[in-house]
Amino acid sequence: MKKSIILIICILLLTVSCNSSSKNNKVEKDITVACYYFPGYHTHLPGDLPYTKRYSPEWNEWELVKNAVPRFEGHYQPRVPLWGYQDERDPKVMEQKIEAAVDHGVNVFIFDWYTYESRPFLNRALDEGFLKAKNTNELKFALMWANHDWMDLFPCEIDQPYNVLYSALVTSESFDKIGDSLIEHYFTKSNYWLIDGKAYFSLYEIQKFIESFGSLKATRFEMEKLEQKAIKAGLKGIHWNLVSYGDPILPGGTAPTDTRKIVDELKINSVTSYVWMHHTGMPELVTDYDSVRNQYFKYWEDVKDLYGVPYYPNVSIGWDSSPRTNPEGKWRSDAGYPFAPTIGSDPDKFRVALEMTKQKLLADPDGANIFNINCWNEWTEGSYLEPDTVYGMRFLEALKAVFVNTK
Repeated sequence: MKKSIILIICILLLTVSCNSSSKNNKVEKDITVACYYFPGYHTHLPGDLPYTKRYSPEWNEWELVKNAVPRFEGHYQPRVPLWGYQDERDPKVMEQKIEAAVDHGVNVFIFDWYTYESRPFLNRALDEGFLKAKNTNELKFALMWANHDWMDLFPCEIDQPYNVLYSALVTSESFDKIGDSLIEHYFTKSNYWLIDGKAYFSLYEIQKFIESFGSLKATRFEMEKLEQKAIKAGLKGIHWNLVSYGDPILPGGTAPTDTRKIVDELKINSVTSYVWMHHTGMPELVTDYDSVRNQYFKYWEDVKDLYGVPYYPNVSIGWDSSPRTNPEGKWRSDAGYPFAPTIGSDPDKFRVALEMTKQKLLADPDGANIFNINCWNEWTEGSYLEPDTVYGMRFLEALKAVFVNTK
């Protein structure tokens, strides 16, 4: 009898212990840190779209970074990269970036990906640099299709017309070609980021995508064709991600009017954000970072259950698009993009935002375990993890302190 009682007690204790362990494991879930990568810092091919109509093949956005000037007292410009003005199509340059990213807690690079008239643009950082780096398999990568019109902007003058150099609209035929290229060159790579066996593919301008095909039904039909191609190639399908925003920022952009309906009818798998500015105001010439963070966290709370699919939050590092304006021209913060107020960037405040994001994700054991950072290298928009000559590696070190050193 005593042995039976002891056995029952042991079983109960073991059950409690297992349940407790299960709960702890659920709370202490692994969080995937994805980081947007803007591939605008490499030389181009002769005739490369869309720079053909304005720039030489040697031009890239480092020229904007080098020529940036302070626009007001205390304005931190120009910003000088600690690693120099590197050509990111060089595999050795990418090897340094990959090593630093992995060492400091980045799991995925989400490349801003462009194509116009079914031809690639700004692709050499990924195709020639990242994918040919010796350590490429140490870091996952994915694509965010930056399917917005390409405007004749940089360097921008106040009140200049926003002429469209290339439209982001596609046809059924061109999207078929794009899809074939996506699967052949990216989705089937061993280090492409898969979620539940599906290739993560993010759409920046969902309204532009729908406009291309004329209706939600027709758009879903095109998406299903690409999914079937992915399945035939050995994947479980496409993980369709939608970038949501209220303020499109870029000229000509159109914010979705009914995101939930789009998510439901297009069978979107997840929703995310690209940058805090898409959801927040910047009332001051230099808006306080914590103020913008608090606005964004309120947005996050408001939408976490709105879309009916997981929402992957964003942490932004700062904002300053003034390098994309003509340094010799007039400047006003209220003249529209890229003439905009700035968000002060600070490594210590960035670390707090990371800690808050981590705790919010961990507090919801059944919620998303993914967030993204804007950005690895948005030098011309003042939001970058890469080291500069003022802060050194401190932004990367902040990330490492929160997501590597705590494990």
